[in-house]
Amino acid sequence: MTSHSKSINVQSPFGVFLLYSNSRAITRILLPTEVTDDSSDENEMDGILSDARDEFDAYFSGQLNEFQVPYEPEFGTKFQREVWQELRRIPIGTTISYSELAVRVGRPAAVRAVGTANGRNPLPIIVPCHRVIGANGTLTGYAGGLKLKQQLLEHEGALEGMLESV
Repeated sequence: MTSHSKSINVQSPFGVFLLYSNSRAITRILLPTEVTDDSSDENEMDGILSDARDEFDAYFSGQLNEFQVPYEPEFGTKFQREVWQELRRIPIGTTISYSELAVRVGRPAAVRAVGTANGRNPLPIIVPCHRVIGANGTLTGYAGGLKLKQQLLEHEGALEGMLESV
């Protein structure tokens, strides 16, 4: 990832996340299933990465419901960014369907396009794409795998009494 100036590993109960910063904002987050080398240089950490790590630690310990660290996706079309902005409005502990997300972005017929935009989210966790599920309540598609999606939703209390294990 050449456009990133700095990175840091964040340990979680679900594996290592790799966060990238351009020194102004978090620009990319790799999920544990995407991290191939967990050797970021802690000496190169900037204030944004330090703040992000603190917020991730608080999130994983159940003490944070909404991220405040600045974020800037390093890519994305206007439509994708609209979808990602709407994802930020899904409160912790809740889920919505892809069709509901499409309605919320004003494109009720664009469920597949919304699903594609959701899947290309470069800032998982901060932009909570894991909170979008199938219309019938099933877990569908997640870059980190369905097991991680389930673990995140269970961590947030969104699945209590809702689904059987994946």
